[in-house]
Amino acid sequence: MPDLEGFVQTDYLIALAIAVVAAVGITAITALVFRVAGRKKTWARTLVGLVRVPFRLTLLVGAIWSVNTVFLDSSEEIERLVDFIFRALFIAAATWLVCALFYFFEEVAATRYRVDVRDNRVARRVRTQLRMLRRIGVVVVIICAIGAVLLSIPGAATLGASLFASAGLLSVVAGLAAQSTLANVFAGIQLAFNNALRVDDVVIVETEWGKIEEITLTYVVVHIWDDRRMVLPSTYFTTNPFQNWTRHNSELLGAVEFDLDWRVDPAGMRVELDRIVAQTELWDERVVVLQVTDAVGGFVRVRVLVSAADAPTLFDLRCLVRENLIDWINTHNPEALPVGRMELRRETPRAPAPARSEPAHPVTAPIGLFSGDENAKARAAEFTATIPVQRGPAEER
Repeated sequence: MPDLEGFVQTDYLIALAIAVVAAVGITAITALVFRVAGRKKTWARTLVGLVRVPFRLTLLVGAIWSVNTVFLDSSEEIERLVDFIFRALFIAAATWLVCALFYFFEEVAATRYRVDVRDNRVARRVRTQLRMLRRIGVVVVIICAIGAVLLSIPGAATLGASLFASAGLLSVVAGLAAQSTLANVFAGIQLAFNNALRVDDVVIVETEWGKIEEITLTYVVVHIWDDRRMVLPSTYFTTNPFQNWTRHNSELLGAVEFDLDWRVDPAGMRVELDRIVAQTELWDERVVVLQVTDAVGGFVRVRVLVSAADAPTLFDLRCLVRENLIDWINTHNPEALPVGRMELRRETPRAPAPARSEPAHPVTAPIGLFSGDENAKARAAEFTATIPVQRGPAEER
């Protein structure tokens, strides 16, 4: 039977009590200092909230472990068992503390990059990268902690050597089995650092419009506009095309189209459109254009282009413009409402065609999307500017 006499030694109990009191006292003083600092500094409050419990546990386990190592006088079997238990507990507590520090550093760094402002592209990119780095760091620390605990088991080194000797075949099998998982992991890391996708980006995926809610090492969560969540593997965004509406900026153009009768009054609609957008804060004053884009099949296609600061605002602006233009057409231009015509007539001798005369109304030249004013010409230059050709010395001669 193992000798338990060492557990009741007076000096051991006294040392154990002193260690516990000292650990509790140190944690209490440290917590008090950071609470006082937290009255003025936000980072101090964040630090106390995240690392208070793991710090106390780590310090307490470390103090008890040190006392056991110095004062415990028992059989070798009990000492080895107690040492292994406290080593494992200390590694677990320290791992918790390090992971909490990762969360703290992420929160402190993220506070410098606000996402509640209009131009938040850089902030969203940095927050996405910080979140990915924190997750990678937590995974690495946990793996190292598990390895440290396993290596502290007596005889684990011999067992590990025998496992490594036969790991060749197992690694091939594991690699084939985890091929898709590893592909998603590398795709997740790529998404975090290639700036193609960020948290809070507005995207169109699988014909659904939504916002990137979360990017992990293996999957991406898209928050659909109707509060559904679409979960896609990370490899989807590295192997399939998708629309990113906030890649460089959040400003967007949106179209509202009408199929109307040939008796529509485009000039009157244009005046009404200018009046509508001038009275709403949804319009960002960049683009407002009304053009007749088609006139076939018995209808006239009228397209309205308006701009807004972001996708949600653009959606509301399009609805507002559509609703008010429909009301204007019904009130001021009802003959423009689309109708189906059928003509029944008897063939009669055709009269001579009258001589052509000058048109009664001058041709209107409204401002278009790519012509009419300086802003439109600049917009056209972005797509049609001539590419300069560099000539060599021989060509110049």
